[in-house]
Amino acid sequence: MSLALSGLFASGLSVTGFRHILLMLPLCLSIAVVYKTLRCAHVRQIVPAALALWATIVAAMGAVGLGLWTLYLLTV
Repeated sequence: MSLALSGLFASGLSVTGFRHILLMLPLCLSIAVVYKTLRCAHVRQIVPAALALWATIVAAMGAVGLGLWTLYLLTV
């Protein structure tokens, strides 16, 4: 079974359409959890702080993406 899964790393997956944007969500969540785990003094603070940071990262990346898309549409 592990040999069958190793081919996945050699060829990769074809992700098209809107799904490639959805892959940003777990990546941002993992970054937020790791960062807040290192920064928070108490364990109780990690979950709400990580969710707030996750929402901030996703919103900021969405705003930057929308701004760049608008700039592209204006210049073409």
